[in-house]
Amino acid sequence: MKKKLVSVLLCTAMVASLAVGCGSDTQEETAGENTEGADAAEEESDVQADPVDTKKVYVTPDWVQSVIDGNQEESSDYVILECSWGEEEDSPSYTKGHVPGAYHMNTDSVESEEMWNIRSAEEIEQLLLDYGITKDTTVICYGEDGVNSADDRVAIAFLWAGVENVKCLDGGLAAWNDAGYATESESNEPEAVEEFGTTVPAHPEYIISIDDVQDKLENDDNFKLVSIRSEAEWLGETSGYSYIDRAGEPEGAIWGHDTDDGSYCNDDGTTVGVDVLEGYLAESGASLDNELAFYCGTGWRAAIPFLIMYENGYTNMELYDGGWYQWQMDDSNPVQVGDPASDDCVHTTVGELSTDKAAE
Repeated sequence: MKKKLVSVLLCTAMVASLAVGCGSDTQEETAGENTEGADAAEEESDVQADPVDTKKVYVTPDWVQSVIDGNQEESSDYVILECSWGEEEDSPSYTKGHVPGAYHMNTDSVESEEMWNIRSAEEIEQLLLDYGITKDTTVICYGEDGVNSADDRVAIAFLWAGVENVKCLDGGLAAWNDAGYATESESNEPEAVEEFGTTVPAHPEYIISIDDVQDKLENDDNFKLVSIRSEAEWLGETSGYSYIDRAGEPEGAIWGHDTDDGSYCNDDGTTVGVDVLEGYLAESGASLDNELAFYCGTGWRAAIPFLIMYENGYTNMELYDGGWYQWQMDDSNPVQVGDPASDDCVHTTVGELSTDKAAE
């Protein structure tokens, strides 16, 4: 329902040129090539991998398999989630072959339909309980491949809620298959638990409201609102979404590049390091020392730079969850159309924008 059409074209090109990538919120039907059914998951395995820090988010297929094999003592209580938009039967990365023991998670479960923001604390807590997740459970999220930010979206929601050890399989199911690990096609159902173990959200500071964004843009020179959108979206050529008619950016925003075009991918499809993000910020005169609020259209792509900073020990970042979708709902909000460093940039308000910029 919240699939953005421009990403379909970008992801198709990415999948054709890379075995694995990172950053899109669409699905391509390429998963499960080494699927051998449930029997494959039962083959003898004893993978050893070095432990990783609790805050380390992006992990290797070897580490995930070592968890499954019982060789990560601190992650003996774990849940694996295949994250994608839609119901289980509509997910090729689940039905064709998923990581053994994984449960399917529809991203609609973590987002409300009104503005595609993270659902209420009560709803997220109930979701966690239904999936057998407490604050001490190691949660391993993955998407179909790296060109998919569904797992990052779920990861940031669960960190906000208070899960202390959240991981993303770097490169997604494609990386898992490339590593030669077994998959299964049978459906798995979680067992619910009764107590999460802390108040949800345990980390409200990870999400910044539109009101606080507006205030900081006006009054805090150290604050930087960072757009994680395509260049065409950044320049106001398209909204990037079929259901958003207006194009532009909140006035005062800077560009942090897009996750859909490979800007946040290494050559092997794994997620880039914090040094790459630092370089993107420097292009606009910002740095990792600023207070950084990342946003995109509806919160998927912006999750990736947040998680990169999180796993590198930074605490001066937030997710502006409402993104451009929420910003353009108020006709009075100030916007910029074009590169703000250019003399051609137009400074106006939402109400003055044309309404013919929806992605086709």
